[in-house]
Amino acid sequence: MSFLDQEYREIITKAVIGKGRKFTQDTNTITPSHRPSSILGCWVINHLYNAKKVGNDIVEVNGSYDVNVWYSYNDNTKTEVVTERVNYYDKIKLSVKDEHTLGDEVEVFAKVIQQPNCLECKIASHDHKIKVEVEREFLVEVIGETKVTVKVDPKGTVADDDDWDFELSDEEFENVDPDFLANIEEE
Repeated sequence: MSFLDQEYREIITKAVIGKGRKFTQDTNTITPSHRPSSILGCWVINHLYNAKKVGNDIVEVNGSYDVNVWYSYNDNTKTEVVTERVNYYDKIKLSVKDEHTLGDEVEVFAKVIQQPNCLECKIASHDHKIKVEVEREFLVEVIGETKVTVKVDPKGTVADDDDWDFELSDEEFENVDPDFLANIEEE
């Protein structure tokens, strides 16, 4: 009995062949132009990133964001906002991986679960720098070709549009409100 006699088919398709997730907390050092007296606010903006697969089970996410810190100086008599670009590099291990893939061509998708966000911003104790703790989280998926085997139903039929009954039954026809549109216009 051959493979085709058993009524199975192999389908080659693109599918998720790897997944990974990583949560990261970093402490970034910001250098203001004046010795800070107090921190008035901190926010993270302009997040950019890209991802690529390296090796068999790692996705690298390279990115950057701007850290903006509003601080006072000169004994809390003046304020200023300092902005610094922070670059990061995350290695995300694939925790789910399909070993039965076809070929080496893959697409990598990275989705931000948690945008870079300021957790804490404080003045460093020994110099005039500012320490900013930032969190971020990514989910990565690797898409590639794989083979799926399906059983064919020998009695299966393919529905045709002509097989559908679009006629109204007498009961459905009796329930149609002929003034439906007129009632809407009155409201």
